[in-house]
Amino acid sequence: ERLVMVPPDLRPTDPLVARDIYEGRYSFAGRVVDTGGASPFSVTPPSIGWEDALHQFRWLRHMKGAQSDLASNNARALVNDWILSHGRNLSGNAWKMKVTAARVIAWMQYSRLLLIDSDAVFYRRFMGSLARQVRYLRGLASSTNHDLDALNVRIALAYASQVLPPSARFEKAASKNLENQLRLQILPDGGHASRCPDVLPGLLADLLPLAQCYVSASKPVPQELVRAIDRIFPALRFFRHADGHIALFHGAGGTNLNLTAAVLRHDQNGAQPLGHMPHSGYQRLARGGTIILA
Repeated sequence: ERLVMVPPDLRPTDPLVARDIYEGRYSFAGRVVDTGGASPFSVTPPSIGWEDALHQFRWLRHMKGAQSDLASNNARALVNDWILSHGRNLSGNAWKMKVTAARVIAWMQYSRLLLIDSDAVFYRRFMGSLARQVRYLRGLASSTNHDLDALNVRIALAYASQVLPPSARFEKAASKNLENQLRLQILPDGGHASRCPDVLPGLLADLLPLAQCYVSASKPVPQELVRAIDRIFPALRFFRHADGHIALFHGAGGTNLNLTAAVLRHDQNGAQPLGHMPHSGYQRLARGGTIILA
């Protein structure tokens, strides 16, 4: 029926992206689609990556950053459009586990943008859809492999345990399951089990606000969450080149430099990069402006 809190968000915003979305241009995963005024959820997606990004709703942050009634109304209309077109048929790419997990987190983080000045019909529709998505994740979470998708699902459920009206049983299970996945997937040297370096900024962008949710609720932060964050910071610096880009290993693609810089600003310990990461299997040489990663 209500949200207990609104989680913070560390991801950088760009008001120009909000303007493009208002004008019907959606740029995700290297592809741009001009919908010509039609709903983006009704067009044929140019790629799976574009479709995933659309349904994850992380782009709502740009509309929040625009700080205007127009952006708020536009965001609300798009979320309402998604609920009516995809909210009940729990199938297809829109309901992939990783996509749903990202969407649940995004809707909670930008709920103030969506719900302020909204009417009662949209409020009930939004809350009902959010609850349905959380139940969906809870029902399927145990069937996932121990991979990044499973970790993202556990992160989303941990958010839900703090943001939705409290249930001690749900909260305890969410924290325990998250800690289990962090223990399995975040290696002792701070790398992720996939050995993909550009996974790390996104993980920190979700784990840091999650830890803040526990603090805001005056609850102890799960110890494995604290340990994972402390290990990831020096690992992220390890993989960072002198120009700010992240090393391209194991599927890493174009890195969001602003996201990396944003999360590193929250490194209170000023962690220095390691000389080697034995569990991840990497070596680092640095001298002056030259960095060699192998």
